[in-house]
Amino acid sequence: MACVLLFSRILPFSHRLTRTSVCLVSLLLSYLCYWTLFPADTQRPADPTPSCQRALANAAKRRVYKAPSCVWPLDARLSGIDASDRRRAASLRVDTPSPPMGNLKFGNKKLPNAIIVGVKKGGTRAVLEFIRIHPDVRAAGTETHFFDRNYDRGLEWYRGLMPRTLEGQLTMEKTPSYFVTKETPRRISVMSRDTKLIAVVRDPVTRAISDYTQTLSKTPDLASFQDLAFRNQSLGIVDTSWNAIRIGLYALHLENWLRHFPLAQIHFVSGERLIADPAGELARVQDFLGLKRIVTDKHFYFNRTKGFPCLKKPESSGSPRCLGKSKGRTHVQIDRDAVEQLRDFYRPYNVKFYEMVGHDFKWE
Repeated sequence: MACVLLFSRILPFSHRLTRTSVCLVSLLLSYLCYWTLFPADTQRPADPTPSCQRALANAAKRRVYKAPSCVWPLDARLSGIDASDRRRAASLRVDTPSPPMGNLKFGNKKLPNAIIVGVKKGGTRAVLEFIRIHPDVRAAGTETHFFDRNYDRGLEWYRGLMPRTLEGQLTMEKTPSYFVTKETPRRISVMSRDTKLIAVVRDPVTRAISDYTQTLSKTPDLASFQDLAFRNQSLGIVDTSWNAIRIGLYALHLENWLRHFPLAQIHFVSGERLIADPAGELARVQDFLGLKRIVTDKHFYFNRTKGFPCLKKPESSGSPRCLGKSKGRTHVQIDRDAVEQLRDFYRPYNVKFYEMVGHDFKWE
């Protein structure tokens, strides 16, 4: 009504103005009338609807916004929310729509609390895959080789390889070559003397044959197992410089670790029992890590084709989770005499290892 009166006052004098002036005056009056009738403050709701209030309040508690339709100015959206939730919500910049859940980054990258240090072809991948289904464990998916190959890159580089973890979760990684690398125990102790260590050990003769089988699959022209394992087979002289043989000298490697860590901080998983009773071995691993026993026999089934336990399919998946095709591979057949010679060679080392760890693995 005020605008109509204003126009009626001006119109009688419009014959004195040029056409351009009339247009400009009309535009100016229209602009003033629009902002008089529709001030900026009326463009925002005084209060969000009750449904948005509930969504925002719940979102503030969960630190995730699931109500992108409530994209109002910050003050309007936070009214009705208690002070602590308001502060948390404000810190999340709720004045912008929420990004998709897959893009959100929660938690922090931390140096590992526990490391699976060995041994190659002992079952380290199985232990990692089995333990990482525990909700309080997050693990790096690939072998980092930080303490044996990439140590000069520094701890911040190493931390960057770790997954993000929330408060109360453990960070883990596994690199099987750590167990047999001389410098690794000292380097890990420098990082943290509290690091928990897991070693998966297996009959050293069977482990050596498995190691050779894997290498042969990648290098078909590889020399025979006997040629590599013995300097002189007729005399029973074993070549300990061959890595497949050297890895199985567990007692010698453990002596190096015990210079830097107490035995109580190292847990040994039996590679044989891991196949026969995965739930039992994982129960002991969870106890060692201070975790609640959540991974149990209900998570496993035995795959007869692979001759190895697999994880039962989760409800969200259409298929069970088995290890890769390299796991459970049929071993190369080795001459019986060569096998017996290696058993004789390893026997004193095995006995010493049993005594050091206080457990008989029965590898005879």
